[in-house]
Amino acid sequence: MKILFNSPRSSTISRTTENTGFTCAHCAAAVAPLANGGYRNHCPVCLYSLHVDVVPGDRAHRCRALMRPVAVEYHSAKGHMIVHACAGCGQRRRNRVAEDPHQGDDLDAVIALMHAGLARGEADGGRPWRSPV
Repeated sequence: MKILFNSPRSSTISRTTENTGFTCAHCAAAVAPLANGGYRNHCPVCLYSLHVDVVPGDRAHRCRALMRPVAVEYHSAKGHMIVHACAGCGQRRRNRVAEDPHQGDDLDAVIALMHAGLARGEADGGRPWRSPV
């Protein structure tokens, strides 16, 4: 029995291809792939990302502009999420804070971003941020 998937990822990119290391386009840091099997979608040093995905991992978006980290939100099922705003088209996306034993996100950078987002009222879409504890 042949199973067909209607997903841009399933036919074009394997999970191994998606989760590769890269050089950050913002700070030039060498970024290793995640060891936990997740998708690496932002730099763990400066927290910047590139607008490359329509669906996580597909690398099919045409914009390709830098996505600036603007805030940190908390999602009850996913944990802390970095909010990115695209410098090219303005789209906003949320990505999980990467926890990785080899190269996790810089917690000082995440905390600084959290404070900056709160000061601008950008956490949780403008609502006051609430601690999960």
